[in-house]
Amino acid sequence: MDNSGLVIDDVSMRFDLPNGSFVQALQNVSLNILAGELMSVLGPSGCGKTTFLNIIAGFMAPTEGQIRLNGNAVSGPSQERGMVFQQGALFEWMDVRKNVSFGPRMNSVPKDEIDRRVDHLLDIVGLSDFKEKAIYELSGGMQQRVALARCLANDPDVILMDEPLGALDALTREKMQGLVLRLWKDTGKTIILITHSVEEALLLGERLLVMAPRPGRIHKEYRLPFAELGVGADLREIKQIEGYADAREEILSMIWDMEEEIMGRAEEAA
Repeated sequence: MDNSGLVIDDVSMRFDLPNGSFVQALQNVSLNILAGELMSVLGPSGCGKTTFLNIIAGFMAPTEGQIRLNGNAVSGPSQERGMVFQQGALFEWMDVRKNVSFGPRMNSVPKDEIDRRVDHLLDIVGLSDFKEKAIYELSGGMQQRVALARCLANDPDVILMDEPLGALDALTREKMQGLVLRLWKDTGKTIILITHSVEEALLLGERLLVMAPRPGRIHKEYRLPFAELGVGADLREIKQIEGYADAREEILSMIWDMEEEIMGRAEEAA
């Protein structure tokens, strides 16, 4: 039996509040993600997207259900699952090379192997000329490239990305989207990316999940051609492909309706 891949098995997450009430953040989420798949996750605010990612990362344990990676239960953080945050969470007091090499150094990887790995990754993300630069000397886009390289330096099976491009300007964001697609194709890693941008989700998801609001659950799944077509291509041209605009409008309307429902509930509660 092939145990490769990520299995989310009937996962629920409940947060108990001091006043005796509770918030059901996720309910009965089940999903099989094959090794090497690229999945984007969309949904209205409060639908449990980040909670979902944090459970996969092992940062929190679900109240019900289980996560398994390659047949093994996830019971806490591990270098098998790397996280890239919206803000790079980089070590400001270290230069680029030391940031990227941090994980391998903590794992006692031999120095010559670390040097080879870091040089290779910095070349891939286009930062070979910035190895000795301090983090504060880099633009936001460059910092996110460092964060990606640092994640890849640990050679994770799964890369988890929580709004990694949300703070970037439009042009830098488009360039980074292209980089994510190239990394996905070149490394064969499984990537799960959360975003609030429907366009980004369409471009960066061969599988796209739309989550429904509280309790968070999978509302609809799409299988799309745009990520595969976008590897090495002009992403603005990909947006002109037949089917892209229709999918965009369908998903936008779906999320808009959910947001309206959430606002209606809030007004009724008030």
